[in-house]
Parts: sequence; structure tokens; C-alpha cells
Amino acid sequence: MKTMKLALVAAFGACMLASNPALAADGATAATSGGGSLAGLGAGLAAGLAVLGAGLGIGRIGGSAVESIARQPEMTGRIFVNMILTAALVEGVALFAVVVGLLGFNKA
Repeated sequence: MKTMKLALVAAFGACMLASNPALAADGATAATSGGGSLAGLGAGLAAGLAVLGAGLGIGRIGGSAVESIARQPEMTGRIFVNMILTAALVEGVALFAVVVGLLGFNKA
């Protein structure tokens, strides 16, 4: 399972690295920027790790909520609301991390 996750992150990073010259304004800019920088790989890894961490965190939140509801069914409503709020906050942080990683890719 860990090997599959690592391969997915590496593939995403390789895609970001391959798209580096395609994002250049013209051929002269691509030639002067070096074209072979690892900025795309870093941006892809940053975005991939952010999404991976958020997925693991939200999965753990959901699992813990189900366990809590199984132990105290009368608290289902409050547990559900807290679960959704926490998952939304984690997802917001992950989205912010992906955007920051991709913005860093454009500056390099």
C-alpha cells in the first residue's frame, strides 16, 4: 500500500516536471529558464503529499467518528457535526498547501 502511494506521488511529480516547458510564454523564455530544473518535481511532491496527508487525516476522522457513534449512539448528531467541521478544516488546509506548491512552481 505504501509503495502504491509513493508511486502515485512520484508519477504526479513527474507529470509536473514534464509540463515545465509547456508553461513557458515562448521558446526564448524556456531556453533561458533552464528547462531541466526540478521545480516541477518539488511542486508535484508538495501537492501530492498535501493531498495524501489530507486523505489520511479525513479517513482517520471518519473512522473515529464511526467508533464514537457505535459507543454512544445518542450523540450521533453532535459527533456528525464535529466530524464534518473538522474534515472541512483539514480539506481547506490541504487545498491551501496544493495552491502554495503550485504557485511556487510558477515562480521557479
